[in-house]
Amino acid sequence: MQELKDLQTQLQQSRWLVACLCAAWCDTCNAYREQFDELAKKHPDKCFAWIDIEDEAHLVDEVEIENFPTLLIQLDSNVEFLGTMLPDTTQLHRLLNSIASELQAGQVRSFKRSSLNQNAPDNWDLRQLILDQQ
Repeated sequence: MQELKDLQTQLQQSRWLVACLCAAWCDTCNAYREQFDELAKKHPDKCFAWIDIEDEAHLVDEVEIENFPTLLIQLDSNVEFLGTMLPDTTQLHRLLNSIASELQAGQVRSFKRSSLNQNAPDNWDLRQLILDQQ
């Protein structure tokens, strides 16, 4: 995980958390990392985090990671998306823009669950877990 203090500072300045839940041994994740970092530059209002599920297991032990890359989009304490995506940030970019557009329009979010979007465990809040780290 990137420097904890930097990540906590970013989270305190943004309502958004966009996290890639990955593993250091995963070649797909490693290839995806550069694209993910480039996408972060296109969304400076959002906090992007790269979280190794083995090094930071205490943050994600409640989540079933079935494949990589697994992505989380969290707005405040609400998990908007949690699931596997193809290792191409185009889809993630469109999803972020869609959620942001709905928020700006004042639309109530009713994200449809699909095989890609799994349910987050009740009361699981990755944003708060990161903020509570010391």
